[in-house]
Amino acid sequence: MTKLNHESDVAFIEALADLLNRNDLAELSVKREFGEHDSLNVKVTKYAAVAAAPVAVAAPPAVPAHPAAPAAAPAAAAVGAPSDPASHPGAVTSPMVGTAYLSPEPGAEPFVSIGAQVKEGQTLLIIEAMKTMNHIPAPRAGTVRRILVEDGSPVEYGAPLLIIE
Repeated sequence: MTKLNHESDVAFIEALADLLNRNDLAELSVKREFGEHDSLNVKVTKYAAVAAAPVAVAAPPAVPAHPAAPAAAPAAAAVGAPSDPASHPGAVTSPMVGTAYLSPEPGAEPFVSIGAQVKEGQTLLIIEAMKTMNHIPAPRAGTVRRILVEDGSPVEYGAPLLIIE
């Protein structure tokens, strides 16, 4: 019976994702009640940042149509690339979609701050996903150079969270 419920839940979620795409929606949230103590909460979100990235990359090819622009365009692209936090070699990226929290509870000291020394495996922050608090560990030892998310802000899969050097 569990397998049947699982299959129907998956079909329901797939139908919601299809509805999201067909109607060009960014997010869809549904609560499906099965009884007094049984329900399914589903939130389907489209990744807006992933779609926005190709637009930013597509703009520079239009610039080389001008004779003086080709030399300036690669220089601007080279300068812009290192400032992209996601491409930084010390970037710690989000392993999931959720809400980032910089401290263990509201009002408490944050796990880390800029300039803090961290050890490999030390908790950097928490990402709440589906009512579960997921501790995000440091992938390596180093110094926290930048914190790229705010407390309580939503994050997407692969989004840069902070930079450790």
